[in-house]
Amino acid sequence: MVEMDSVRIDKFLWAARFFKTRTLATDAVDGGKVKLNDERVKPAKPVKVGDRLVVPMGWDEAEIVVTGLADKRGSATQAQMLYKETEESVKARTAKAELRKLNKEPSIDIKARPTKRDRRLLDRLT
Repeated sequence: MVEMDSVRIDKFLWAARFFKTRTLATDAVDGGKVKLNDERVKPAKPVKVGDRLVVPMGWDEAEIVVTGLADKRGSATQAQMLYKETEESVKARTAKAELRKLNKEPSIDIKARPTKRDRRLLDRLT
């Protein structure tokens, strides 16, 4: 971690390993998926220690508080030292994960169009 006052939000998200590339981080910020202190921002917006970010993580969003700054990508352990996820965010993500386990989306198992055999089986049922 380098001592600095602020760093661009896209660089921070990339250095904290929320996104694989800076381009993906920039696109997420431009698309409004990342919020800084509950506001949509541009990729060049500076992030300071103590700021709150809402970042997409797979199916969910994580609300984090910035605890350190870096403009270069380091190891995963260094990246985890740059932020702290809020307790409410952890609880909400856990609850949503439990709901996803209990209420499995039926369309996830469908890989492609039904085959001829599948169509015949469906026709027999109706």
